[in-house]
Amino acid sequence: MELEHSKIGRYEFLAEPFHCDFSNRLLMGHLGNHLLNAADFHSNDRGFGMHYLNTINKTWVLSRLAIEMEQMPVAYDRFAVETWVESAKRYFTRRNFMVQNTKTGQVYGYGRSIWAMIDTETRQPVNLLEVRDGLLEDYVEADKPCPVDKESRVKMSNEAQPVGSVIARYNDIDINGHVNSVKYIEHVLDLFPLEFYRDKRLLRFEIAYVAEAHYGDELRFYCETDDDLTYRVRITRSNAEVAEGIETCRCMLRFTDR
Repeated sequence: MELEHSKIGRYEFLAEPFHCDFSNRLLMGHLGNHLLNAADFHSNDRGFGMHYLNTINKTWVLSRLAIEMEQMPVAYDRFAVETWVESAKRYFTRRNFMVQNTKTGQVYGYGRSIWAMIDTETRQPVNLLEVRDGLLEDYVEADKPCPVDKESRVKMSNEAQPVGSVIARYNDIDINGHVNSVKYIEHVLDLFPLEFYRDKRLLRFEIAYVAEAHYGDELRFYCETDDDLTYRVRITRSNAEVAEGIETCRCMLRFTDR
């Protein structure tokens, strides 16, 4: 449990076996869901989350996310996600995460993210410091360290090659009516064969969101690499009305040998 008005939220989760891969460790997509759930719990508990924002036609939008894990929780591990707001400006706020084994105290890794707020009717940015008279600023915790690199825009060249495509279906769509943030992570990780993961372990995943994709869109994936440990992926969307692919997001994956 946490203090009602603490700046740092701490939420406990279980690495359920059906959320783990062949190596018995939690899948990155499910970890991403836990981080986003912690962010949702933290903001709702303090009065600037979706429960309140939905009443004024506002919502949070994830702009960038970086997750860097030295290890992943093993099946049946109980772990906690700590989350806090590092900074808040007019149109963006930085939120950090720490993932820790609740029994041993081992820190598995950290995450960084950038969020914006939009009006759900106009889809335009909102000055988040005006919501509830700037309540968010009361919960900024700038002193707690997050010892991993900040999230980036993921720069790519024009040399990226097509490596696959999927059609966005029912299970890809979230409560806002567009492709779920974590579904992009899962689709990108599926670009690599199982044998690749027997030799490599994902160390860091970054994603920078550019535009929304919707049900029925064809998501196309383009990949480039400098070596066998670092890959960059661009995702575009196309449909009957948009023949030319519109970029939806970019990802960076950094692996390490097992």
